[in-house]
Amino acid sequence: MQILNATRLALLAIFLLITVTGVSAQETSNQPSPSPTPQPAATQTPTPTPTPRPKVVRVFGNVELDDIVEFNIENLEKWAETNDPAKLVPYIDGRAIKGNYPEELHLERGRVIYHLEITPENKKVWTDLLGAPVGMRRPVSLSVGLETGSAFDSVHPEGNPVSLTVISPIYGILALLIIFVTLALLLWLVRKTNIIREPGPPPAPGKHRPYNLGRAQMAFWFFLIYTSYMAIWLVTSALDTITASLLALMGISAGTALGEALIDTGKDTAKANQLRDLTAEKLALEQSITEAQSQVDTLNAAPAAATDQMTRDTLNRQLIDGRTRIGQIDQQLRRLNSQQSATVSSGFLRDILADSSGYSFHRFQIFAWTIVLGVIFLSTVYNNLTMPEFSSTLLGLMGLSAGTYIGFKFPEQK
Repeated sequence: MQILNATRLALLAIFLLITVTGVSAQETSNQPSPSPTPQPAATQTPTPTPTPRPKVVRVFGNVELDDIVEFNIENLEKWAETNDPAKLVPYIDGRAIKGNYPEELHLERGRVIYHLEITPENKKVWTDLLGAPVGMRRPVSLSVGLETGSAFDSVHPEGNPVSLTVISPIYGILALLIIFVTLALLLWLVRKTNIIREPGPPPAPGKHRPYNLGRAQMAFWFFLIYTSYMAIWLVTSALDTITASLLALMGISAGTALGEALIDTGKDTAKANQLRDLTAEKLALEQSITEAQSQVDTLNAAPAAATDQMTRDTLNRQLIDGRTRIGQIDQQLRRLNSQQSATVSSGFLRDILADSSGYSFHRFQIFAWTIVLGVIFLSTVYNNLTMPEFSSTLLGLMGLSAGTYIGFKFPEQK
C-alpha cells in the first residue's frame, strides 16, 4: 500500500512539473519578439532652385554715343540677390562696352539706365563700332551683361537689331554744309585770287600768276586737318584730337611756303632793281647820244678847215658805243620782260611741278610725298576716328624733301 501511494505521489509530481513547463513555454511564445534597432535614414541635400536668367525685354532711347539708353530686364531683382548689378555694362554687337556702368538702377522694376560714353577701357570697341561708316546709322544687336561674363538674352539679337546712330542727322547735315561751303570758298579763291599763287600783280589783263607749290601744300594740309577734325568731333564728340606730329607737319609745310616766299621776294627785288638800273642807264645813254649827235651835226655844218678831226672821231666813237650799249640794254630788258610774261599760269600741275627750265624732280618729290601722306591720313581718320601720329623718321623725310626743294629754289629762274 505504501508502495502504491508513493507511486501515485511520483506521478502527480511529474504531471505538475509537465503542466508548469508547458505554461511557461506558452507565455514565452506569446511575448513579442524584440524589434531591431532602427537605423537612421540617410540625410538628402535639397537641390537649390536655379535663379531665373535675366532677359532684356525692352529698350528705350536713342542708341548713340553720348546719349541716354534705358533697358527693361525681367528677373533682374532675383538675379541681383547673388550678383552685382552695378557691374552690368551694355553689349553692342556682342562686344562689352567695358567701364560704361549704369547711371541708375531700379531693381524692383527691372530698369537699368546708361549714359553711353567713351572710356579708356572701351575706346577700341567704340572705334570698331563707329569707324569706317557707310551711313549715318548701322544695325546692331543690343543687350546687357557683366563685363567679365556674357550678355543676357535680349529682344534685340542679330535677327532683330536696333539702329546705332553713328552720326547725328542734324549735326551731320550742318557739319557737311559747313565743310562744303568752306571747300567751295577755298576753290573759288584758288581760281580767282592769288591765295595759293605766286605773289605780285596780274601779268596781263585776264591772266593769273602761276600756282605756288609751298602755298598749295599748306592749303592741302589745312583743309585735310580741318575736315578730319570736324568729322572726328561729329562721331566721337572728342575735341583734343590734333597730335604733336600734325603740328610738326603743318610747321614743315608753313616753313616751306615761307622760305619759298622769301626767296621769291628776293628775286623780285633783284629783278626790279635790275630793271630800274637798266632803264635809267638807257635814258642816260639816249640823252648822251642826243647831245653827241647834236655836236656832230654842228661840226658837220661848219667849214672843213675849221673842224677838229679828233673831236669828230671822238664824238663818232661815243655815238657808236652808246648805240651798242643801248642795243645790249634793250636785249636785257626784253629778256626780263619775257620772264615777266612767263609768270602767267600754265595750269595747276605744270605750275607746281615745273620751273622756267621745265619739270623738276625736287618739286615732284615733295608733291608725291604729300599725296602719299594725305592718303594715309584720310585712311587713318576714316577707319580709326583718330588723327595719325607720324613718326619722327617720316617727319624727317618730309623735312628733307622740303629742304631739298628750298635749296633748289635759289638757282631757279623766276
